[in-house]
Amino acid sequence: MGLFGKKPALKVPALPPQDVLTRLLALNRSTAPYRIVEGRAENVDLIAEWKIVEATWYEIFAKANLTKVFRIYLKLDPQKLELRAQDHEYTVEWRAGVPSLSLAVSLFKGQMTSVEFGAAYAFTEDLAPGQVYKYRFNTNELKKPIQETVAACGWSYKGVAFGKL
Repeated sequence: MGLFGKKPALKVPALPPQDVLTRLLALNRSTAPYRIVEGRAENVDLIAEWKIVEATWYEIFAKANLTKVFRIYLKLDPQKLELRAQDHEYTVEWRAGVPSLSLAVSLFKGQMTSVEFGAAYAFTEDLAPGQVYKYRFNTNELKKPIQETVAACGWSYKGVAFGKL
């Protein structure tokens, strides 16, 4: 037993970088409102983002009236066994129900937490008004699975506000 009667945390052996990337990409699933993609074109290892530009999802995002979204740029640092992460905020403009993304005027980079939520009401089949769907877009819905996966790989998650990823 450690201090205060708590068991000491067990040290997880660190996996090689390629295994960490594979496990992060395995977080992708059709039912999640986010996706994790290869980020070589942006000089990072991976990019995690809301699926706002996918046709099956943008109607839900449009009804949530989102005006800002963000992407998390992820880069592995094998020497420190850490995944460095930086949030980039984007402004969303809706044109005929289709999203158009542009880098936010404020050019926010760093770490952010935001919650967007909403509910839509419509008439159900029995003509009684009812709630059709309810949704929340919390940045932790995107960050938490990444952080948990990285920790399970024996690595740490480091949010970077300024400087180089």
